[in-house]
Amino acid sequence: MLAWPRPLLAKTGVDGIVSEARLSLIEREQVVTILTESREALFAKVESLSDAQWSFRQSADRWTIGANVEHLGLVERVSFGQVKRAVTKPANLEWEAVTAGKEELLRERLLDRSTRRDAPDAVAPTGEINRTEVLRIFHERREESLRFAVETTEPLKAHTQDHPRPVYGTLNAYQWLLFIAYHTMRHIDQIVDVQRAPGFPAA
Repeated sequence: MLAWPRPLLAKTGVDGIVSEARLSLIEREQVVTILTESREALFAKVESLSDAQWSFRQSADRWTIGANVEHLGLVERVSFGQVKRAVTKPANLEWEAVTAGKEELLRERLLDRSTRRDAPDAVAPTGEINRTEVLRIFHERREESLRFAVETTEPLKAHTQDHPRPVYGTLNAYQWLLFIAYHTMRHIDQIVDVQRAPGFPAA
């Protein structure tokens, strides 16, 4: 069982901000659980693949499974960087208004794959990293995200950072952690599609 850290005294000095903006036990458990389960689900899908399966490309405009996992490592680095950037800034006094409903928005938008989205160049996979390194990078970055989610005593919901996609707008640090997990789940579904594609190697 995870041992949650006891909240520290307010750093913001703004009455009411810290107590309301700290994660509840349920919120913390939720984000830790989906970060953990999405990591384990990803590795369950890819660890036993042959090299041919890892590198299979359904068509010229589709990613391989390896490319999906490389992309996940890149996105986690950038997204967790947004978490760290958010918590270094002063509490946003308007955090409740500007981030209301974003947890559900993230879940719906990221898990809905009916609309295809192109990855920004900064997080586009190159295919130049070998499989062992791709998996190591993803594992280490997820460990960092998880450790933070378990141990942080910051009032995460009061610390905000804008998402580059206007549809998401301003997210708080807690929502950025949810973004990481839901984004992983999205690509697990994409990996399943690759595995079901005609011509996918049997081994």
